[in-house]
Amino acid sequence: MSRPENDAPALRIDTSRPHPARMYDWFLGGKDNYPVDEAMGRQMLLVEPSVPVMAKVNRAFMHRATRWLTGQGIRQFLDIGTGIPTEPNLHQVAQQEAPSTRVVYCDNDPIVLAHAAALLKGTPEGAIDYVQADAREVDSILEHAGKTLDFDQPVALSLISLLHFVSDEDGAYELVDRLTDVLAPGSHLVISHLTADFHPEEARKVDELYKANTLTLAPRTRDQFSRFFDRLDIVDPGIVAAEAWHPGLGEPVPGQDDIVSAGYVAVGRKP
Repeated sequence: MSRPENDAPALRIDTSRPHPARMYDWFLGGKDNYPVDEAMGRQMLLVEPSVPVMAKVNRAFMHRATRWLTGQGIRQFLDIGTGIPTEPNLHQVAQQEAPSTRVVYCDNDPIVLAHAAALLKGTPEGAIDYVQADAREVDSILEHAGKTLDFDQPVALSLISLLHFVSDEDGAYELVDRLTDVLAPGSHLVISHLTADFHPEEARKVDELYKANTLTLAPRTRDQFSRFFDRLDIVDPGIVAAEAWHPGLGEPVPGQDDIVSAGYVAVGRKP
């Protein structure tokens, strides 16, 4: 295991405005958030009360996808947009199935770095590292990840609830292309992504909340989401709501049967 890269930003946590990772933590019932995050979270609950259930459904998809990938023989994961640690973390799920799994986490929020020690506790047989970087700093991420991962072998690239915070103008599609370009054949791409397709009015109000707090939100349609997989083979069951992706690989989230999902998920394989 390596120590986290670039630990200086740990001293610069911005609590003057909400941060998506800390809001997600609040929705999951965590304690690593600030009043500004809770305040915006409560505003979102007024628009859509089921957001906490949706957040847990999204997290459960990550667990099932990780379990499925280890079952396919994947032993390396690059998780960008890691978020604040919430057990079980990706490496705990993967290493439970395959103890020799190697995982590199990446996030740009200093509060995640402050908890990196929790992310770095894995099996003796495996390896874990954490990189402090913005998702768009592709060269830096790959350079540091290459110290732990062998990019000549298949890697699972996990982008969970990340890309709807990157606009088209900011290069969301180019970001995915650059990352998947370096992956070996047999690698997989895992994405969960917010959409306005199912809740258009609520999505409009949430978008207004984000803009009012100078935050980027870019929900995408099914067709726009599918573009991320243009050069990959999408595995069964295809592009679906999070709760519909191999539900047998995990326990259902309480309350998920009473909601309509707010996002799409899919896993694609590089030929």
